[in-house]
Amino acid sequence: MSSKTYAFWISLTAALGGFLFGFDTAVISGAERAIQEVWKLNDWVHGLAIASALYGTVIGALLGGIPADRMGRKKSLFWIGMFYFISAVGSGIAWDVTSFTFFRFLGGLGVGASSVVAPMYISEIAPAKSRGLLVALYQFNIVFGIVMAYVSNYWIGTAGIPEDWRWMLGVEAIPAILYTILIIRIPESPRWLITKFNDLTQARAILTRTDPEGVEETLRLAIAESQSTQAKQSIGFGILFRPQYLSCTLLAIAIAFFNQVSGINAIIYFAPRVFEMAGISTENALISTIGIGLVNLFATFFGLYLIDRIGRKKLMYIGSFGYIISLTLMAYNFLGPGIPSFWLPIFVFGFIASHAVGQGSVIWVFISEMFPNELRAYGQSLGSFTHWILAAVIANVFPFFANQFGPGYIFAFFCLMMVVQLAWVRFAMPETKGRSLEEIQQALQKNNV
Repeated sequence: MSSKTYAFWISLTAALGGFLFGFDTAVISGAERAIQEVWKLNDWVHGLAIASALYGTVIGALLGGIPADRMGRKKSLFWIGMFYFISAVGSGIAWDVTSFTFFRFLGGLGVGASSVVAPMYISEIAPAKSRGLLVALYQFNIVFGIVMAYVSNYWIGTAGIPEDWRWMLGVEAIPAILYTILIIRIPESPRWLITKFNDLTQARAILTRTDPEGVEETLRLAIAESQSTQAKQSIGFGILFRPQYLSCTLLAIAIAFFNQVSGINAIIYFAPRVFEMAGISTENALISTIGIGLVNLFATFFGLYLIDRIGRKKLMYIGSFGYIISLTLMAYNFLGPGIPSFWLPIFVFGFIASHAVGQGSVIWVFISEMFPNELRAYGQSLGSFTHWILAAVIANVFPFFANQFGPGYIFAFFCLMMVVQLAWVRFAMPETKGRSLEEIQQALQKNNV
């Protein structure tokens, strides 16, 4: 097996955690209505139950860097798979809203930790020239998982199965156990081996298989970085806010913030409800969600193709303009006079395509590139935490605000936030295409980005 193929398959295996991430995130959209009816939940309790996975994701994102730093990326990915499996089985057999909330919370821990560990692991084994593509495989798998969740929901939801929502949630156990088994076969991160144990022999053996052309230069830079006494004095979240690391920390927080105030998770979680509020039938709403998944999938392919060719920043420009146009049209569809409801899915498809090409393709790559090797686990956690705390809050309050004020004003707010994102991309976001992780750090710390 060639080094390029080997790096691809290792990255793809780790990125399958993204498939479970996407499936777990989207599968609830087909079950959330039934859950509210079965246990007769009011809007606030319903929102809390649905958002419980996201609150688990917040904790998983915040704490996921700790086991990744202490026991390694590989072992962390293995236990993430186990969390997904237990959550899927438990959610399917939940006997009341409390047990359901607990098992969904457990799955959220897996999602949050996965969003930290998988992109970090891939960035640490990938050659610089293809790092964008390989890390973005994680996003592709998120999208693929979303598509499969929508397709699975449609098949189960139209099959006439009693308590079909249980099957919608429980079927995730199958890919979860397969993922857990596959993780056993991947190597540990070479950069983690150098940072934690100064294990140059094993690190060189892994890099020789994944990046034979750059192995010696990578080892030299990684060793030099790991010998930084300043970084070794105090490794933890606090060091991220020291002056020499503040710029990379703020960049990671900013991209995560803008990702969520685009409204992407409001659409992913509540797409059928949004379509029904526009007067689209339940069956057509479910079909439209499959369309969301397919548009997301193909647009993500396009983003993956471009990310190492034109760079991260240009993709963010494309996505920002697409967000602004599509969110304006979505808001006007609800607030303006006389627009037929069949236009709404088209506007939503435009929004999803803009996200997939821009933020969706870039976010996990960009955050994984922002931090030194010694701090990457904590930095990735902080970026992912920012992403997920906002996702949890938005998912929790969306049903209430949508019922009280209508979705039009909410989409108008998201549009305004994307105008701010466009300004951030123009004036603050650096380009990282084609640089090694260590070279990016040298540039950031010199403010020469």
